[in-house]
Amino acid sequence: MKFPLQFIGLCVALLLIAVGIGAWTFIKSARQYPPTMPHTSFYSLTANTLNGETFSFESLKGKRVLIVNTASKCGYTPQYEGLESLHQQFGGDDFVIMGFPCNDFGMQEPGNAEEIGAFCSRNFGVSFDLMEKIHVGGKDQHPVYEWLCSEKLNGVSKHKVIWNFHKFLIDSEGRLVASLRSGVKPTDEEITSFAQGQ
Repeated sequence: MKFPLQFIGLCVALLLIAVGIGAWTFIKSARQYPPTMPHTSFYSLTANTLNGETFSFESLKGKRVLIVNTASKCGYTPQYEGLESLHQQFGGDDFVIMGFPCNDFGMQEPGNAEEIGAFCSRNFGVSFDLMEKIHVGGKDQHPVYEWLCSEKLNGVSKHKVIWNFHKFLIDSEGRLVASLRSGVKPTDEEITSFAQGQ
């Protein structure tokens, strides 16, 4: 049975629209969780700063934390601006942003620590905490991301970071309360409300 070309064209167009909507929904997806105590304490973690100094998560007790994997050559790189704005508005004793540069996706963070720091400062005036470049998945996954991605550790859910600028929210008691994909902007309501403690 032959279908007219117009019908085939319409079917292809509808399929492309459906795929586009699905992809948009996927990158904008957000999962929120009721506060649940983790199996392994968030505050037992450590990471190195961009300058190579050890940072103990013990110092984050009582603070709300946003953790995000960043990259300098990504379509989402302009989110640095929103993250810095969020830091300027709400950062301090109660709310902290931690950026983890990562080259796992599309080789979009090729720079070394000095280059990453200079890029972020020069282009976006970044003053929130930037950590050492790490792997967010695979056999060399950093312990912070092991905790974020493993239900056995975080106590709420398994996650897989699939691209740059995936965001995790940890409340002031060290409980993972949200996982937000790249398409959720730092200025979106889920994040600004969290930053304000609402």
